[in-house]
Amino acid sequence: MKSSEAQTGCQIQCLDRIPDPTAEVILPSLGRRLRLKLTRRLDPRVKRAMLRYLDRFFHWFSTLTRRSKESSTPASKTPTTRLKAGDVVRVRSREEIQATLNHWREFKGCTIMQEMWPTCDTTQRVLKPVERFFDERDGRLKKCRGVIFLEGLVCQGTEKFGPCDRSCFYFWREEWLEKIEGPGT
Repeated sequence: MKSSEAQTGCQIQCLDRIPDPTAEVILPSLGRRLRLKLTRRLDPRVKRAMLRYLDRFFHWFSTLTRRSKESSTPASKTPTTRLKAGDVVRVRSREEIQATLNHWREFKGCTIMQEMWPTCDTTQRVLKPVERFFDERDGRLKKCRGVIFLEGLVCQGTEKFGPCDRSCFYFWREEWLEKIEGPGT
């Protein structure tokens, strides 16, 4: 690299040289790779429609296989209140959160990670609501509603891939949180 290029260059030019070339590359499973290839090539509207149809099919199929169905209202239908920075919330119980999830462990596109379960039934403080985020997989800035960052709750890595030093915030849905009304709120 020329010295003039090193002085005026951006860090992004050296990103391909940052990873350790001797490090083990962990490939996702064949099913995951196939799903990623298909969904990256699909228009977002087509992908959403396809997932809606699959959700309807799985719902229909599960009602056929399950004769006794609970008559309680699922937590996903409960109205949400808009949370703001500084609000104190209780993370709902594991059972309440699981009642909102579909067959892919998602709710409104937001997946709950295995590492998020230990924070169920704890009290947390809202760092900020998320209105937009940069999706590095396709290089686009995306808008969202009802997603919250909680103070101090960051990903330290996963059981499958091991530790990670990036410290990304977990995406929490408002429906998974319950605002705690206290003095002064």
